[in-house]
Amino acid sequence: MHTAEANGGNMEEKEALRTVPFTTEDGEVVEMYVLEETTLQGIHYILVTEDLEDDSEEAFVTILKEEKQSKEDEFAVYDVVEDENELQAVAKLFAELMEDVDFQL
Repeated sequence: MHTAEANGGNMEEKEALRTVPFTTEDGEVVEMYVLEETTLQGIHYILVTEDLEDDSEEAFVTILKEEKQSKEDEFAVYDVVEDENELQAVAKLFAELMEDVDFQL
């Protein structure tokens, strides 16, 4: 799994974030905070973190991409970005969108 460390943001922004339930491979449901989302070359990506309870300015984040699905599917399916080139490109885009955040891969 690829994660990055993000620094920055304030508590008011964190309280306004929406959460999305994700099911892990072992069937556990985890609420993830969606920090940002974007589309690159027709693929939708979201930047999420699991824990915002820590008072430090750092958080471990994960970049997920929407997988192709059939029109009958009710919910979107997201997987962790595994390809290094894709990860670098999307992380750079998120860094530009979130000016007050520094990414360290």
